[in-house]
Amino acid sequence: MSITLTPLESQIFTILDSYSRSLSTPVECRIAGGWVRDKLLSLASDDIDVALSFLTGLPFALGLQEWCREHGVPCGKTSRIEANPEKSKHLETTKFDILGLEMDFVNLRAEDYAEDSRVPSQRFGTPLEDALRRDLTINALFYNVHTRKVEDFTGKGLADLKNGICRTPLPPRQTFLDDPLRVPRAIRFSARFNFVLDPALREAAALKEVKDALMQKVSRERVGIELEKMLKGPNPLLAIEHIHALTLYEAIYLLPAPFSQSLSSPPLPSQTGLIASSVLSQLLFPPRLRTFQRVQDSQIRKRLFLASELTPYARVTYTEKRPSPAVEAITREGLKLSNHDVTAMSALFAASELLSQPVLSRFPPPERRSIGLVLRNPAVHDPVRGLNWEDSLSFSLVQDLIPYWDLRDKRLKDGAEEVLRAYELFLARLEELGLPAAIEEKPRLDGKEISSTLNIRPGPAIGPILNSVVAWQLEFPEGTKEECRAWLREQVESGGIDLPEEGKGKGKGGGGGGGGGKKGRK
Repeated sequence: MSITLTPLESQIFTILDSYSRSLSTPVECRIAGGWVRDKLLSLASDDIDVALSFLTGLPFALGLQEWCREHGVPCGKTSRIEANPEKSKHLETTKFDILGLEMDFVNLRAEDYAEDSRVPSQRFGTPLEDALRRDLTINALFYNVHTRKVEDFTGKGLADLKNGICRTPLPPRQTFLDDPLRVPRAIRFSARFNFVLDPALREAAALKEVKDALMQKVSRERVGIELEKMLKGPNPLLAIEHIHALTLYEAIYLLPAPFSQSLSSPPLPSQTGLIASSVLSQLLFPPRLRTFQRVQDSQIRKRLFLASELTPYARVTYTEKRPSPAVEAITREGLKLSNHDVTAMSALFAASELLSQPVLSRFPPPERRSIGLVLRNPAVHDPVRGLNWEDSLSFSLVQDLIPYWDLRDKRLKDGAEEVLRAYELFLARLEELGLPAAIEEKPRLDGKEISSTLNIRPGPAIGPILNSVVAWQLEFPEGTKEECRAWLREQVESGGIDLPEEGKGKGKGGGGGGGGGKKGRK
């Protein structure tokens, strides 16, 4: 297996070689890790990490910067990146760009782990020691910029890359106990490249002591970051299947003790999450509803697969000051994901309750209004919070199809087509009614216009009336502002809309026409 360099890469590596040879004691420069792997797989990569034989990154980069300026080579400034163990940055690195391409410089190193920490003590190491400390053999390959050859010090990296195997350089049990984050990383790379997990790796990853270490030694933020990468990747279902096969569900989707001790009921079996994820994956390829086309967006794909995985907790709450959805606690505290993700999890399950089994006959007339009000429900559609009715409808279908999934044969059973047909008819009908555009419309009258029309002061009473205006415009999409005002006055006169006591007296004076509205503004 060989690497074909781009002209820019070749030029930069020549510069590294020339500078290194100019030193009194030449430094060997090797490109490490992901760049080598990706290039051997014929994938583009600009993530270049330079491993140095005996110098640390900063003095080497500073000297290289001076050399580049003396030789007229365009270069940028050096910047030192401090070690940050919480984000898996165990060693200080130095960034420096040459010819517009940024690279990281760090020395070769060996690592030693204490029993209770995944943050190692470090020392200068040999290329073999540096290769052996890495998570997988396919990530332990080097490219020597001086010889222009790939170096495989573990003796297994090239073969594993060719054969599609994820294997640890050292025995996997100790590798995972040293740094349990390597378990989700192995799953992520397996899913990304569609590689198999080495049997010894699978056995070690499923050990109780390894799962305990993952929960105790690794920050939840780091677990969440790895999970996000899996679910945004090209094959999220394979990653999810690994999580379940290795019995890692509780270690990944951790519900911390303060919340787990006040649950309203036990969650469903974890395989319910696998079933929901399998249904989602089948509906995506090819998309069974138009709404699933949005899942091409990696952020939406991540949310739908995450919500599918959290299905066992769909109807479970915990009590702190008040009952709250358990999926929020897992997303916020167990995975440390964003506030938008936390909101999206609880909203998707609430929306699936509203949209479940959308047979048209269950929506009372006027049909356009009743369907439109469901779609405008803030749990179903709220652009401010990143919620979209199409994603809500897609997820509702996933939930409705869970009973029809055959886990052994990995397919939908008889009866699923009837459920799918109901969703197809519902989607066709709401598009026929023009509701996708209607749910984005602003209310025909805003709060000030309602206040002037009914001669009432702005305040809490406006909210319910605003909702009535939205319902009216859904029923009468061609209705004008004046027609809406007239309808509001009629509703007040007939008792269809109740006004607050102070508003009722003024409303009688202003209910008959525009003059009353003007009087209310004085």
